[in-house]
Amino acid sequence: MAYSLTLENITKLFGRQLVFKNINYHFEAGKTYGFAGSNGSGKSTLTKIIAGVLAPNKGKVIHKTNDSNIPPEKLHEYIGFVSPYLILYDEFTALENLLYFASIRGIKFDEERTKHLFNLFKLYNRRNDLLKGFSSGMKQRMKYIFALQHNPKLLLLDEPTSNLDEEGKEKVYEIIKLEEEKNVVIVASNEKKDLELCADILEVENYK
Repeated sequence: MAYSLTLENITKLFGRQLVFKNINYHFEAGKTYGFAGSNGSGKSTLTKIIAGVLAPNKGKVIHKTNDSNIPPEKLHEYIGFVSPYLILYDEFTALENLLYFASIRGIKFDEERTKHLFNLFKLYNRRNDLLKGFSSGMKQRMKYIFALQHNPKLLLLDEPTSNLDEEGKEKVYEIIKLEEEKNVVIVASNEKKDLELCADILEVENYK
């Protein structure tokens, strides 16, 4: 199932403040793309627009699978999202969080997939612990399990290595390399090492 994403003349303003204008870009499975720029340049805003969380003031975001447009109400089935502003529930256990979000997405909970991801991120022994007892790095790893549990076709990673130690960062880089083989991967970051993984880089500040 081939996935593609196209941005057509994407423009965003907050009040009178222009964030970016007329972004045209096409993304296809098989490589990792980067969004680069200084803090406040609009990287996170662009990822939110792609995810359907924010609407652009002008332009269109076109998600396709096998040359068929994906309707907005189905978009969450195809996207995996990791970001600093993504909130998981501290009063739930790690496993309860994943069960809850699977039910919201309307997807079948895959026990084998979940066990694999818990082991991959070395959290299997903590799966029944409340999230409020997790460190910031453990919560970041949980966000990856959340993002990957439904085998998304588009992986959006905003500041993908924040709060992670070196081992955690290497695991993320390994995941990116695996995912880019069959899916669209977008990394929004101003970290040099994160952007070194990207075959194409969109400099957000070029669209002011």
